[in-house]
Amino acid sequence: MSVDSVDAAPVVLSARRICKSFSGVQVLFSVNFDLRAGEIHALMGENGAGKSTLVKVMSGFEQPSSGEILLDGEPVVLPANGAAEALGIVLIHQEFNLAEHLTVTESLYLGREVTRFGILHRKHMRAETRKALDLLGSHVDENAIIGTLSIADKQMVEIAKAISRDARVVIMDEPTAVLSREETNFLFRQVRKLRDKGTSFIFVSHKLDEVMEITDRVTVLRDGQWVKTAPTAMLDGESIAQLMVGRELSSLYPTKVEPNVDEEIVLRVEGVSTGYVQDASFEVRKGEIIGFSGMIGSGRTELMEAIAGLRVRASGEVVIRGETVLSGDVHAANRAGLAYMTKDRKSKGLLLRSGMMTNLTLQSLGQHSLHGYLSPSSEAKALATARRRFDIRVRDTNIVAGRMSGGNQQKLLLAKVMETEPEIIIIDEPTRGIDVGTKQQIYHFISALARDGRSIIVVSSEMPEVIGLCTRVAVMREGRIVGVLEGEEISEQEIMRYAAGLKKKAA
Repeated sequence: MSVDSVDAAPVVLSARRICKSFSGVQVLFSVNFDLRAGEIHALMGENGAGKSTLVKVMSGFEQPSSGEILLDGEPVVLPANGAAEALGIVLIHQEFNLAEHLTVTESLYLGREVTRFGILHRKHMRAETRKALDLLGSHVDENAIIGTLSIADKQMVEIAKAISRDARVVIMDEPTAVLSREETNFLFRQVRKLRDKGTSFIFVSHKLDEVMEITDRVTVLRDGQWVKTAPTAMLDGESIAQLMVGRELSSLYPTKVEPNVDEEIVLRVEGVSTGYVQDASFEVRKGEIIGFSGMIGSGRTELMEAIAGLRVRASGEVVIRGETVLSGDVHAANRAGLAYMTKDRKSKGLLLRSGMMTNLTLQSLGQHSLHGYLSPSSEAKALATARRRFDIRVRDTNIVAGRMSGGNQQKLLLAKVMETEPEIIIIDEPTRGIDVGTKQQIYHFISALARDGRSIIVVSSEMPEVIGLCTRVAVMREGRIVGVLEGEEISEQEIMRYAAGLKKKAA
C-alpha cells in the first residue's frame, strides 16, 4: 500500500492517551496509536517496551488504567477475555490460546459451533477448517488433537482460527517466531490478500527484515512510551533498531575467537540415534561455540535432548570429559557438567506463576541449602548477582515470571541454567521472540562464556545467528548431520545448500 493511500484510509481502531499499571508499576505512559483500514501496521520495541500490553488493551484482554479506545472514531469499552471478537477485533496471542485436548476443528469453532437441526454440523466445520488451513499452506490435519502438534503447527492453527473469523482487525503478536521461512511466506501472502480486501493488521515482531517486507507503517515504543510513527518505506532496519533501543547497534555480534585446536575435547557424540535422528557424530572443544542449523523438523532439538539425557537414545554414545553418560539420564549429564537450555521457555523452561527467585534456583537448590533447609539469604544473593550479570531489568523483584517481558524471561532462563555452573551449555533458539537490543546482549553473554573456557552449542533457526556467533556450523537434514562448515564455508548460501539436500559431505 502506498504512503498516500494509507494516509487517506479511515482510522478503524485507535488508542488515545493509554496508561496502564500492574500492581502499582506503570508500564504504559499516555500512548497513542492509530490503525487505518486495509493497512499492516508494525508495533516495535524492545522487550518490556509495552507492546504486548498495548495490544491486549486494544483487544479487550486488559482494561486501561486511563485513556480510551476508539472504534470507527467512537469511544468504546472493549469486552474482556476475547469477547471483542464479536466487534471484529481478533488477537493472536504470543502464548498459545488453544485447548490441548480438542481437535483442530473443535479449537477453531470453540464458542461459535455450527449446528444443523440442533446437532453439531461437524462436516461443515471440518471443511471450513480445511479451507482456512489450505489458505495458509498448512498441512495440519483438521482432525488432529492440538496436544499432539508441534509448536509451529499450533501457531498455524492460531492464525487459521483468527483468519476464519472474518475479522476487521487482526492483531498478530510474534506470529512467525516458530514458523519456517516457507510457512512465513504462505502467511504473508494470505495477509496481503486480506489487507487488499480491507482487513487491518497490527504486526508485533522483533524480526526487522519481516517488518520491512510486510508492513505499511511502523510505530516504535520505548520504556512504555511512544517514540515514533512513520511509513515503513521511509525507514530501514538500522533506523528502527536505533529507535527501539535509543542507541546505535554497531556491533550486534561479538568478535569471534577461534578455539585452539590443541584444546581438550570436552564432548564427544558418537553414532547417536533416537528413532528420527540417525547416526549423529561430532566433537566439541573447550571454549568453542559450535552451531547447529537446518530446517524446522530437521532433528536438531531431538539430538540435543538425547545428548542432555532428556530423550532416550536408541544407540550411540555421549562422552563428557572421558565419562560415558547413560542414555536418558539427565542428572548424570548435569553431574558431568552439561546443561540444556530449552527453546520453549514458557512451557518447559520457567514456572510462569512463580517468582524470579524460585525459577532461578530451581535446578540448584543444593547450593542454597543449609542443614537441609533452604537459605533465603543465599537465594536472594544469587538473584542479585544474576540480575547484575545478565542485566535482568524489572521494576519489581517480586514479579512472577509470566509478567516479565520475553527478553527478561530469556535472561532469567539463561541465569537459571548457569546457576549449576556447567562447563558445556546447549542453548536451543537463544533469541526466539526477543528484541534486537536483548539479542545483542545474549550474543555477548554467550561469547563471554566461551572466553571463560565454557563450551557452547547454539541451535538456531536464524542463519545470521549461527554465522555471527559460531566458528563451526553443523547442518542437519531429515535427522542426519549432512555437513560441518568451518571458516569461509560458513555462509547462508552454503548452509541452505546442505539444509535443502543439494550438498552432502561427511561430518
